[in-house]
Amino acid sequence: MENPFTDDVLHRFLLERAGVRGVLVRLGPAWREVAARADYPAPLRELLGQTLAASALLTGNIKLDGALSIELKTQDALRLLFAECTDQGRLRGLARWSDPLPPALALDALGDAVLAITIGSVERGQRYQGLVALQQADLAGVLENYFIQSEQLPARIVLAADGEHAVGLMLQKLPDEGGRDAAHDDDAWNRVTHLTATLGKAEMLSTAPEQLLYRLFHEESVRLFEPRPLGFGCTCSRERVSAMLRSLGRDEVEAALAARDGEIEVICEFCAQQYHFDRIDAEHLLSEGAAPEQSQTPQ
Repeated sequence: MENPFTDDVLHRFLLERAGVRGVLVRLGPAWREVAARADYPAPLRELLGQTLAASALLTGNIKLDGALSIELKTQDALRLLFAECTDQGRLRGLARWSDPLPPALALDALGDAVLAITIGSVERGQRYQGLVALQQADLAGVLENYFIQSEQLPARIVLAADGEHAVGLMLQKLPDEGGRDAAHDDDAWNRVTHLTATLGKAEMLSTAPEQLLYRLFHEESVRLFEPRPLGFGCTCSRERVSAMLRSLGRDEVEAALAARDGEIEVICEFCAQQYHFDRIDAEHLLSEGAAPEQSQTPQ
């Protein structure tokens, strides 16, 4: 299948001989847009890129209505890590930290850390959240363990990121899917994971998706499905910011107005969009009644 997309793309594929399904995500401009929002230290930039790629990767084999986010909160120098991919393939992400960051960010060494995967839409009233145990140092290992615990299916995940690209590869063993003999091929999963283990970070970041899959799995009868374009995009809106201000209550809104001579300015940390509210706007939104509880993650 010819494909015009080499960056900002999600590929679903099937290894028919092995009975394994997979997803490959390669981000270029979308990742660079996110990375450019702050002067991230190198270890944090790499982890944020991996998390952004993973947020898209996890949408590859599910029916998504809304968005899928990966959010890490800790009491350490890395305070927040957030990445999100919507059902339209729009990506955004950010991190908050305080110096000094450790030279290596081992997830299993973070203090009081909580990692959550959230799927769905608050606006539509459908939202599922799963907490992920941080028992491995790297994000790929953490997510592999999550799939074993949540789906009782083995998964192999590889993530890589640098200043230019963020790439993710996920394989899942499905005995009832693939070629006719896949379920009887006892060595198929081991064979595929061994092939994946030969993939180096530099090769992963520098190789186009179809070429990468061919190099790894050309003997496994790779079947590619229609590629899905991805891109940077923020879900912030004046309505969501209004709901956030309303949830703060009248006292805090009045204090914010007083602090800026009668105007509230809210700047989205994801896309830098500015929202302004004067006293008339504030009175209008406060008069609309209490809003549903909002996430503490910037909208």
